[in-house]
Amino acid sequence: MNNTFNIQRFGLLLKRQWLEFGKTYLISLVVVLGVDVAFYVFNLYPFSGFSSETLEFRTPLFVLFGLLFITAIASTYFAHLGQKPKAIIDLLIPASTFEKFLGGILFAGILSTISFVLIFYLTDLAFVSYMRSIFNDGEISQTMPSVKENLAYFFVDQAERSHLLQPFYIAPLMMTSIFLLGSVYFNKFHYIKTAISLMIFCGVWTAIIAKSGKLLFDNKIRSHHNMPMGIDKDNIEFLMTLLLIVLTVIFWAITYVRLKEKEV
Repeated sequence: MNNTFNIQRFGLLLKRQWLEFGKTYLISLVVVLGVDVAFYVFNLYPFSGFSSETLEFRTPLFVLFGLLFITAIASTYFAHLGQKPKAIIDLLIPASTFEKFLGGILFAGILSTISFVLIFYLTDLAFVSYMRSIFNDGEISQTMPSVKENLAYFFVDQAERSHLLQPFYIAPLMMTSIFLLGSVYFNKFHYIKTAISLMIFCGVWTAIIAKSGKLLFDNKIRSHHNMPMGIDKDNIEFLMTLLLIVLTVIFWAITYVRLKEKEV
């Protein structure tokens, strides 16, 4: 039997993890549904009028609440490793470190993201369909697209700009990889410590980029409006997507190494 990965053993591990993790996870999904419905009712009630600003709350709700939910799930997945009694029980599970690591990616990264998008989509579809039944005209189809018709609506304001922000579809995996690492690395207050570390890193990185840009381009005169070396919008999009993928893989690799160190 392969000591690194065995599909039957991995299936049993997922089943065990679901029995332990599933109840809390389902309760959190009910909370997500309640928050989504509450936001829609609060912003749309009493359903007596419609304008192009009627559903502007959808973008911050989808992005901010979505990131909060998936990062919170990721931050708690390996949190028990910081508690000796639970850590010992986890060490006695007949599964390899790689299988436990894959389980973390599946539950904390993929399943949480898909679940949130699905719940948001169903909530949005229900309210948008109801609004359309009240305001049955051509304007509402253009100014109030459903998630099914235009998922990119939640990232852009204009359809012609949608391709510029496609790399951010990778952002959920990258964010969950960061907080999954935090759940392994820190013993207590995983979410808070990971969030503070992320903010410090982003602040330092932004300062370095700003300082470098000032040193390189200050008092320089731009000779033309086109980007140099054939770099256009599509290339920038590709590079941003590639960067996010690379960062995600790096964080996953560090998480795996740290998980092995915990077991040692």
